[in-house]
Amino acid sequence: MKINMDVIIRDDNPLLREKSVDVTLPLSAEDKELLTAMITYVRDSRDEELAEKENLRPAVGLAAPQVGVLKRMIAVVVDEWKNDDEVILHEFALVNPRIVAHSEAKSMLSNGEGCLSVDEVIEGYVPRFARIRVRGYDLLREQHVEIKAHGYLSIVLQHEIDHLNGIMFYDHINKEEPWKPIENALLID
Repeated sequence: MKINMDVIIRDDNPLLREKSVDVTLPLSAEDKELLTAMITYVRDSRDEELAEKENLRPAVGLAAPQVGVLKRMIAVVVDEWKNDDEVILHEFALVNPRIVAHSEAKSMLSNGEGCLSVDEVIEGYVPRFARIRVRGYDLLREQHVEIKAHGYLSIVLQHEIDHLNGIMFYDHINKEEPWKPIENALLID
């Protein structure tokens, strides 16, 4: 199975507003194939040349509903910069991810969020929990994991998990004042 922008459904599709169902473990061959294709899309989209050749838009995450499958599966690939010279690569192919704990503090991207399923730019702050703990089964590690996330990784995980619940990023934006600062929220560049 190959995923590219021709396969990804757009936000006018009612499927994106549906709740996804839990996936049975152990994974079926079909579910493994789909989740592998999803993580491959996200990885390959980071390579400009390959992305252009394969019709991929750059991504850090992808949820199964975005390819028309209402199952609780997400793929995430995020670089975390430590100091100026060290990069930690976070990669997850999660099944049945759940946020099991979160901070009261909020964070948001200073330029707002985007989405493969949304072609137009929708401006505004998207408030998220600053820190989260996520549990799920990770296909890449072939085991249940618990992820403690903050910063950009936390935002990406919340964005993708929202897709599993029929929520789009712009649902979180203040409609009257999209760029209104949120008290004590951390802005992430």
